[in-house]
Amino acid sequence: MDTILEKEEVLDVKETKVVREKPRLTNAAIWNMSVGFFGIQTGFALQNGNASRILQIFGANVEHLPLFWLAAPLTGMIVQPIIGHMSDRTWNKLGRRRPFILFGALITTLALIFLPHSGGLASILPPLLMGAGMLMLMDTSINITMEPFRALVADNLPASQYSKGFAIQTCLIGIGALIGSWMPFFFAEYCNVSKTAPDGYVPDNVLYSFYVGAAILLVAILWTVFTTKEYPPEEVSVTSKDTQDEHKGAKGIWNDLKNMPKAMRELGWVQFFSWFALFSMWVFTTPAIAEHVYKVPSGDTSSAAYADAGNWVSFLFGIYNVVSAVYALFLPKIAERLGKKGAHALSLVIGGVSLVSIYFIVNPTMLIVPMIGIGIAWGSILSMPYSMLSASLPPKKMGIYMGLFNFFITLPQICNGILGGLIVKYFFHDKSIMAIVMAGAFLILGAIATMRVKEAKQK
Repeated sequence: MDTILEKEEVLDVKETKVVREKPRLTNAAIWNMSVGFFGIQTGFALQNGNASRILQIFGANVEHLPLFWLAAPLTGMIVQPIIGHMSDRTWNKLGRRRPFILFGALITTLALIFLPHSGGLASILPPLLMGAGMLMLMDTSINITMEPFRALVADNLPASQYSKGFAIQTCLIGIGALIGSWMPFFFAEYCNVSKTAPDGYVPDNVLYSFYVGAAILLVAILWTVFTTKEYPPEEVSVTSKDTQDEHKGAKGIWNDLKNMPKAMRELGWVQFFSWFALFSMWVFTTPAIAEHVYKVPSGDTSSAAYADAGNWVSFLFGIYNVVSAVYALFLPKIAERLGKKGAHALSLVIGGVSLVSIYFIVNPTMLIVPMIGIGIAWGSILSMPYSMLSASLPPKKMGIYMGLFNFFITLPQICNGILGGLIVKYFFHDKSIMAIVMAGAFLILGAIATMRVKEAKQK
């Protein structure tokens, strides 16, 4: 499955040693390597589309939702650099990245099963606190699984295949997210599974979706773990010109943070604006659509209208993920024509305008149109920054720098988690729809920041 198509050797004058470039992989090998992300994103989409709804069912107020969503960026900020640092220095029978991918997948599977049942564990802890705890456990385990996947693609591919590798990864992310997003809607509308439940309990259509999502995630991860090979340490040493940092542990992580490549710093601003916008979209879309389009009174979480709004949001999130999956396949060609910066900036502008346009829509069906633009932005966000970054990173530090790059994803979410609810309450007067408009503005700022990035030359 890892068929070598070509292999080249170049002489590095400074190091006075032969450096063999990594062999190109077949399309089948790249797809096998990325299948696990299909499973991860199925679970991630279930969380994104239903966590706010579940927490509101357990008693959370709208202005407090961003605080609960802080679990994801906080755990990501802590976990991903540590996992990246550890996986850079790990080698056993499963390889370097795969042990962490498998361990994280097992914990994520359990969290998916227990999260919607938090209300039934009231004898142990209050439902809201239990739900928040399960959400944090799920976020932690997803981060353990997700970070090595980014590094795995960069580990195994030559620079000339980075765009294709991350594009295929994004395509599978989109397909997984489609399934995760559409399952609650599918069970309710086509399988006649109940979409309502007594106060304090999660509807059956959501419960069944989480069960199926857990199974999909586990099977997909096992597929990648057992069909993908990794380069052993001695192979890495002859395919890179960098040397292993003598610093270990926290000191090594801090040293790498201080010495991050310039392109990584510049891309940090792009990521900040993009992920600030995404956090607002994930947190506030359900209440925004329920109140602005379905005219559901604020605080109503048990009515059929609120359930319809929640199910429709899951369906809409599936739409943008379908678009991202298809768009990702065309991104390498678009990047060849416009450059990676141009392709990413254009995608962010389209997504930003689409988010702003939601304010002017009153028909639920018409919400499909802006989801197309959001899908274009999402497809690019998941691939282009990593493609631009990978060319500037030393191979032996791919894991740690991919983990540190996650800082620029988690920091904006933390800022939004702390300030987002206050902004909605005091500046937008509890109008959740304005948080969606704000998200659109931040995507456009991300496009402006993209044009200031100086890309490393591809070797």
